Amino acid sequence: MRRFARTLLLLAAALLAQAQDAVGVEERLGAQVPLDLVLKAEDGSPVRLGQLLGKPTILTLNYFRCAGICTPLLNGVVEVVDRTQAVPGTEFQVLTVSFDGRDTPEIAAQKRANYLAEIKRPMPAGAWRFLTGPDADTRALADAVGFKFKREGEDFIHAGVIVFLSPNGRVTRYMYGTTFLPADLQMAVGEAARGEASPTITKLLKICFNQDPAGRGYVFSATKAGAIVVVLLALGYVVYLVRPRRRTQPQSGESP
Repeated sequence: MRRFARTLLLLAAALLAQAQDAVGVEERLGAQVPLDLVLKAEDGSPVRLGQLLGKPTILTLNYFRCAGICTPLLNGVVEVVDRTQAVPGTEFQVLTVSFDGRDTPEIAAQKRANYLAEIKRPMPAGAWRFLTGPDADTRALADAVGFKFKREGEDFIHAGVIVFLSPNGRVTRYMYGTTFLPADLQMAVGEAARGEASPTITKLLKICFNQDPAGRGYVFSATKAGAIVVVLLALGYVVYLVRPRRRTQPQSGESP
């Protein structure tokens, strides 16, 4: 029986490993992003990542032809930047990096112009940069912050997340989804300024879902859900095995 429970746990671990290896976010609080990484600015000129930091930074990893979660996520950034009390360009900045090597500086420049035009408050042009680069370089940045994506045909499956970096390029917080509260952003900016890393409490809410690359919202992930079910069954079985057993009392007239 105990061997069966252990087999269930090993199976669950394998399923979870398979799910985690494919798509998602492996939080790496305190990790250092590669400061010497060279990307392309909107005008095509090379720019070193370390030169762009120096203040709390919101990092988003997207690709510019995305028909799924990328647009809602960037729209969510626009909305929260408009509503937060933190001052963009002074107290924080935003870096959007494409992990698709087919994206060009020209596309990045157009995206930047479009999103800056949507922000209603004063927003210096340098406070939100859109960067591109070769696949190997942008993947190095994604790996540094634990962002795992997978190509599927002409598109990518990936999570919706923004990552906060300290002025010296260390990961301090993750926020998931496509909408963000102004107070949460302001708190995260303050933590990043102090170099304080904060774990994510609500990450589990997204574990059973992947983003549909066709833009139909979130779709259920059978691999992840199956792993969770197996874990729960195994844990329940272990509890059943180790719980103390009540001895049956002999009925009246029976010998003990």
